[in-house]
Amino acid sequence: MWATEVVVSLVLGLVVVAVGQWVYRWRNPKCDKGTLPPGSMGLPFIGETFQFFSPSRSLDVPLFLSSRIQKYGKIFKTSVAGRAVVMSADPDFNHFILQQEGKLVELWYMDSFAELVGQRGPLKEVATAGSLHKNLKKLIQEHIGIESLKGDLLGFMDRVVNRTLDSWTTGRVEVRSATAKMTMDLSLSIMLGYDPLTTDPNLSKMFTEFRRGLLSFPLKLPGTVLHSCLQNQKKIITMITNTMKSKRDQRHDSSSSSTAETPTTGANYDMLDRLIDDEKLQTSVSDRGIGYVMFALLFANAETIPAVLTLVMKLLHENPLAMEELVKENEEILRARESKEGEVTWKEYKSMNFTMNVINEILRLNGSLGIIRRAIDDIHVNGYVIPKGWTIAVMPTAVHMNSDSYEDPLSFNPWRWKGTNASSKNFIPFGGGMRTCVGADYSRALMAVFVHVLVTKYRWKTIKGGEVYRAPTLQFGDGYYVELSRK
Repeated sequence: MWATEVVVSLVLGLVVVAVGQWVYRWRNPKCDKGTLPPGSMGLPFIGETFQFFSPSRSLDVPLFLSSRIQKYGKIFKTSVAGRAVVMSADPDFNHFILQQEGKLVELWYMDSFAELVGQRGPLKEVATAGSLHKNLKKLIQEHIGIESLKGDLLGFMDRVVNRTLDSWTTGRVEVRSATAKMTMDLSLSIMLGYDPLTTDPNLSKMFTEFRRGLLSFPLKLPGTVLHSCLQNQKKIITMITNTMKSKRDQRHDSSSSSTAETPTTGANYDMLDRLIDDEKLQTSVSDRGIGYVMFALLFANAETIPAVLTLVMKLLHENPLAMEELVKENEEILRARESKEGEVTWKEYKSMNFTMNVINEILRLNGSLGIIRRAIDDIHVNGYVIPKGWTIAVMPTAVHMNSDSYEDPLSFNPWRWKGTNASSKNFIPFGGGMRTCVGADYSRALMAVFVHVLVTKYRWKTIKGGEVYRAPTLQFGDGYYVELSRK
């Protein structure tokens, strides 16, 4: 009996020692080639995930970031959702990282987002997320780039925005969900050829839910946020692949007719048509893989634009001087227009100087979750080493709220952008380097058209809500409700 107790005690002691050593190694990772940045790795596996996603009840830098920047400096290590991460609020280091695409770093999605956009499954057929981005860049620019905006796209945006805002005059509106539907209607039309008047309103709700999935712990168990999002994802992928099948059937029917022709260009030739006709892509990616491509593009559009437009309406309502100057600029554009019923032109858009200042200021305040990269080689910076395989998170919110770069950074001050280069190291709402968001011109133009129509044709008052906080992306509590009326 005594011998058994000794053996059990010895085994338990060894287990405790082993666990203790494992916990110590987790919390104190070593790098043979130098010194890691300072910071804390938190609890094993969990890391500092809960602290990272903990809400901060203001527009300011989330407490998770600000407290660690104060303690460790602008570059620090941590662990989020089981991943070793180096986070950076240092503009020079961020600029360096964004210039090293394919050399020292590569595009990388954190686990939950990788599940949602298919990086672990169908998109591996394209080899890597990097090669996919390269292959799609030209395609996206053809459909939503500057040349398309100069053509018919600005006018199409104008019509959809006018139709949307007119529908808001029938009662109170929750701005974020309403702008999310408008954004999704546009995206589905451009990418899949859907009629904005007949799109399913539940689609925009689904994509809003995906934001929660992106910020969730990577557990796919029934009842978890990620599991629910993945179920909705399957429905959307199926919808896209069914649309592909329908388009192919139409092509087959057209080719069997002696008079009909399959469109290869023009307004009715959408982004999915282009993907279907891309022989190189067809030989390397399945229909389901293309479905994931389209899903990822739709998700990207559904995330940032609604939050920015909601913040535009809230802050303009609270800042009458900015509103006055904005109205003056846009009403001058209307007076100079040949037809009062005409749509926004490229020349008019490029003349919206103060409008773009407002949008830049809102983009600065909005920030973003982070620009994620993975080290593909050891990176030596500021006397530290970031080991190969570690994740690097560039944190735009911390950069945009830096008082060294922006005087009184929490204030809404569109005049700060007068004569300022909005593409500097201190302003990265759309990333930078080789991977600057290819939809940046489209997003800015849509925001400008929305603001133009809003301030020239309507007035609004806040009815309810408007609480703004970060968790860690921008959230609006119980929503932001307004009543809109025609001028």
